[in-house]
Amino acid sequence: MDETAPAGHPRRWAILGVLVISLLVVVLDNTVLNVALRTIADPATGLGATQSELEWAINSYTLVFAGLMFTAGILADRLGRRVALIAGLAVFGIASLISAYADTANQLIAARALMGLGAAAVMPATLSIIANVFEPHERGRAIGIWAGAVGLGVAIGPIIGGLLLENYWWGSVFLINVPIAAAGVILVAALVPSRATPGRAVSTWRACCSRSSASRCSPTA
Repeated sequence: MDETAPAGHPRRWAILGVLVISLLVVVLDNTVLNVALRTIADPATGLGATQSELEWAINSYTLVFAGLMFTAGILADRLGRRVALIAGLAVFGIASLISAYADTANQLIAARALMGLGAAAVMPATLSIIANVFEPHERGRAIGIWAGAVGLGVAIGPIIGGLLLENYWWGSVFLINVPIAAAGVILVAALVPSRATPGRAVSTWRACCSRSSASRCSPTA
């Protein structure tokens, strides 16, 4: 590496850690839910959801997330990436709380759609912030770590879901998101810079989505 190359933001690695955690909670949500479907369908221990309602509980999140992700990335570039990430985490956390205490399958479906809205703001904002705080010579490594969080979430999600369901009620698979999202909001506000280099982040996000399949930009693929 060229010793004269710019170092990027002084807190860039701490910021990356916060971004990875923010992304991880979004990825974990879908894989954890898959483990809880049978419990949610049980009238005695869950909501008595039908097969169709269970499918909508999954798809409402995925459809809103995938449908709004690119638009959210553009809005984050215009309105501020830190603001977008904080807002996304806040919406995701609140929707997780609503999901945990849903009384009916329809309430769960609506709350999951709201979670998808929050996730749609989180995903592009994290990548855009990486592009802002890391210089080109370190950016590839940082994005590799960011992408690794997707694989990690897919791998450990069922394990975490199984442990939670073994010891707690079905809503715990959503409730666990709340403290993580709250901590993410605080850490993002404390560490992530409020201003970005114009044009840099959005070009990285557009490049990701234009040259890759959905599996490269979506944590649920």
